[in-house]
Amino acid sequence: MNGLIALVGSGEYLPVMEDVDRHLLHSLNLNGRKPRVVCLPTAAGREGDVSVNRWSNMGLAHFQKLGAEVDALRIIDRDSADDPQWESLLENADLIYFSGGDPGYLYQTMNGSRAWSAAQRAWDRGAVYAGCSAGAMILARRMPSFRLAGTTEGFGLVPAAFIVPHFDAIPAVFKPLVLTLKRQLKDGERMIGVDEDTALVGSLNGEWQVMGRSKVHVFTRKGEKVYKSGQSLTLS
Repeated sequence: MNGLIALVGSGEYLPVMEDVDRHLLHSLNLNGRKPRVVCLPTAAGREGDVSVNRWSNMGLAHFQKLGAEVDALRIIDRDSADDPQWESLLENADLIYFSGGDPGYLYQTMNGSRAWSAAQRAWDRGAVYAGCSAGAMILARRMPSFRLAGTTEGFGLVPAAFIVPHFDAIPAVFKPLVLTLKRQLKDGERMIGVDEDTALVGSLNGEWQVMGRSKVHVFTRKGEKVYKSGQSLTLS
């Protein structure tokens, strides 16, 4: 991934994220051309048409308001993820946005698919990756499964063992699992917690900035560091 990456704790397509998404769009060097945005409701694929359509329509309205050309692709299962009709839109996108839902389902649907390969070609040339909740979680090496009280495999594209969204709003019943994740960290590993209405934005070889309403928490075996909105950090 050679463009910006946005790890969003919650709030995709809502007014609270407009400044973050404007920043992402303005980072693109398009010589006056409108940015091409692709919204993917894939993580909600098992929730039915009402949920998929809601996320798609929210993404369309949000990015049209910000002046982009937007497509919401109905990639909701493995068959649609392997449908070649989506490849051109994905590989030519300037920003690809994964909204929230089930991270395990999102990973299983996209991993090894034609859609993921096409998106990778876009990211290799500098397109932005934006992922909210499940869309952020899949970039870590592992993903917590609160339903299964364990972890599952992630893409490992961001240097983090775990990425935990909604960090300031985790229900008390799941706090022990978060503590277990901290204990699993090895030397040199980190867990990133992103609060709601907050994003951690940066690039793999550069600085990251906290944007939005609240904070980002970085855990290692040595302890926790908390970064407020506007502060920068590195993940190298």
